[in-house]
Amino acid sequence: MPTDRLQSIVPMFGGGTSYVETLDEILTYVRANEPTTDELVRWHREQFARVSSQKSIMRRVNYLRDVGFLAHEGGEWRLGDAGREYVHEGDTATLLRIMCNRNVGLRSLLYALAAGPMTIEEISDQQLDTHPELGWSRGETDMATQRANWLRSMGLVEKRDRKYALTDEGHRFVESAVEDWADTGWTTPDTDGHSAGTYETAARARAVDPEFRATVLSRYEETCPVSGVDHPGLLDVAHVLPWSEYPDYRADPSNVLPLSKTHHAAFDRELFTIDRDYELRVNPDFETESDLLEQTIVDRAGEPVALPDGGVDPEYLARHNASLGWV
Repeated sequence: MPTDRLQSIVPMFGGGTSYVETLDEILTYVRANEPTTDELVRWHREQFARVSSQKSIMRRVNYLRDVGFLAHEGGEWRLGDAGREYVHEGDTATLLRIMCNRNVGLRSLLYALAAGPMTIEEISDQQLDTHPELGWSRGETDMATQRANWLRSMGLVEKRDRKYALTDEGHRFVESAVEDWADTGWTTPDTDGHSAGTYETAARARAVDPEFRATVLSRYEETCPVSGVDHPGLLDVAHVLPWSEYPDYRADPSNVLPLSKTHHAAFDRELFTIDRDYELRVNPDFETESDLLEQTIVDRAGEPVALPDGGVDPEYLARHNASLGWV
């Protein structure tokens, strides 16, 4: 997977829900004609109303080249590797994989929307919180809008009044993506590689999409709500409803917590839990001489655990705790 993913996502002509339709038209024309730059610019002017600026046209053409849909060789435009693959496969899954491989933020946005609809301002903040390398100003929404519109054009996101929400197809993608995209090798900047998607638990090694991990950590400000550990390299994504027993909830942000590796293991071994009122409950058989575990678990029994709004679903906690004989 390329490490130099594109930070700027460029819109297509034709409107916010027509990006894919426009992309298909461009690829069809280029495949059939292998045009020069002048011919490709002229085709755009003929194809799209009120489009005349060569600079604006070439901004989009060059973006498609950078993604890999187009290639410029010998003075002519041809399909690039990604363009040939997408034309051959012709499905949304292929297009989404290509776009996610080359563009920052698309997958993490889908994961964030799995937790509930968001305004464009909330999307902008989510993208900056999860991908600080994007670097745009707080409150700026243009780039967030382009990301949302690409996903809308693919049928994965829809706009409901002022908010953007996953469609049924978007939800289906998210359900499988957390595992399917685990081996991407992507890491967030300035984490020394510690945001890799694989982590070990008491049960077995797990692998999750690193963008899912980054999305979860950003919701909790990269801090374990139980221990206060705030280094991303020491945090795991812990599932409330177990990974193996509830595959449909693997990528549900309201079914996970960022826990320190020690506290993740303690949670998996049922040494403590959190009840539906978000209070910490401790297994009465749990004994320890560790000052750390005394201070962060045993002595905190009955204390509230600070979780963000829309954090863990209390129903998931109730279902988890119903399987514990001591709660």
